[in-house]
Amino acid sequence: MSDPVLGMVMLGSFIVIVLLGFPVAFTLMAMGIAFGYSSLGDRVFDLAVQRTYAVMANDVLISVPLFIFMGYVIERSNILERLFHALQLASRALPGALAIATLITCAMFATATGIVGAVVTLMGLLAYPAMLRAGYDTRLASGITCAGGCLGIMIPPSIMFILYGATAGVSVARLYAAAFLPGALLAGMYIVYAFVFALVNPKGAPRLPAHMAAGSFLEIVWALITSFVPLALLIAAVLGAILFGLATPSEAAAMGSLGALLLAVAYRGLTWKKLKESVFLTARTSAMVCWLFVGAYIFTSVFGWLGGHHVVEDFMVNYLDLSPIGFMIVTQLIIFLLGWPLEWSEIVLIFVPIFLPLLDTFGIDPVFFGVMVGLNLQTSFMTPPVAMAAYYLKGVAPPHVRIQEIFKGCLPFVGIVLLCMAALYVYPEVALFLPDYLYSSAPTPAGEAIDAIPEGGFQMEEIVPALPPLN
Repeated sequence: MSDPVLGMVMLGSFIVIVLLGFPVAFTLMAMGIAFGYSSLGDRVFDLAVQRTYAVMANDVLISVPLFIFMGYVIERSNILERLFHALQLASRALPGALAIATLITCAMFATATGIVGAVVTLMGLLAYPAMLRAGYDTRLASGITCAGGCLGIMIPPSIMFILYGATAGVSVARLYAAAFLPGALLAGMYIVYAFVFALVNPKGAPRLPAHMAAGSFLEIVWALITSFVPLALLIAAVLGAILFGLATPSEAAAMGSLGALLLAVAYRGLTWKKLKESVFLTARTSAMVCWLFVGAYIFTSVFGWLGGHHVVEDFMVNYLDLSPIGFMIVTQLIIFLLGWPLEWSEIVLIFVPIFLPLLDTFGIDPVFFGVMVGLNLQTSFMTPPVAMAAYYLKGVAPPHVRIQEIFKGCLPFVGIVLLCMAALYVYPEVALFLPDYLYSSAPTPAGEAIDAIPEGGFQMEEIVPALPPLN
């Protein structure tokens, strides 16, 4: 069996084994080393050590646990309930006020944390019961909660873009700049849909009851000042420091973590128990991401060495004879279908690197491709059978809400995501304007990225431990 065929067998075997329920990270490492050993012999262990060291020595990945910690602290700082109540009062005159307040709260919380499970669960406890009590259609309320919670994948500072940037060798600051307007566009399309739904079907999204909309103008302003403004300033400081090159993502994440702690103290939400929970959850999530990153890098390095990338390139270029637009449609369709059985982290770290060497062939900007992937991955949380956002919500929803109703409520928002992707295909300037404007005279903004996997895989001379000699 030739090496390229062996690479494709390795990829197919991995998909089958993961669908059987084996742990993804350790399956990746085992598959990479086992198939690599058949071609490289003992040198595959050198490659595994080198790739592991390269991942663990990358400074930009420090921002992952820091952003995660920032999110968990904000989640426990008692600010979200205040924020939702303030936005609920501020939008009380609009049709679908609760839905709009929920989406804005989700967008801000997603910006601060990027942890989909945390946002969906917390809003499922806070906003979802309020919408049901107000008489909202169960499907609409379910779709709004799930779709709003998934915005953390897309809206900076997103952990997904950190992992994509490290995989593709692209500046995280550029990715954040490119994702900012599309993320705002997607959130705005969600809000417009909720507003139009409330106009067309007022029984499915009734106006706020009098007891939920009570409050003077000054009370609303004070509620916004004490909830919306502090969180907005924290997010602006973190994201602004990254976008304007004032700090690396790791430094900005550290600043954001400190700011989150100060907010928790100010809102009297920081206790020793909550701090321990935040540290424990951060350590657990970070360990999962790092092991997955190491496994994916070993797997993809072996896949590239075996020539698997050439098989994919030959299939795309010669057999399918795709144009650049055709390539984008095919790859996004594959990622969309992979979102049914797999989570976003597995797609970004395992399957997206297979397409990265082909971007130069088709003349596609890796930053634009990353934004399209980020939009596409919204659907992976809302399409069954995995649909993790739906399961997160079901876990905290009232017993009478069926999972089928939640799935059906998510479908219109999946359609909105696809519509947003189509708009971005037609007008790529929406994503590329801001990074081109900010970094026209500075090709490499602040922020490090590890080397991308070279086209054709790693060469023999590269498979040497890059460690200093022991004394």
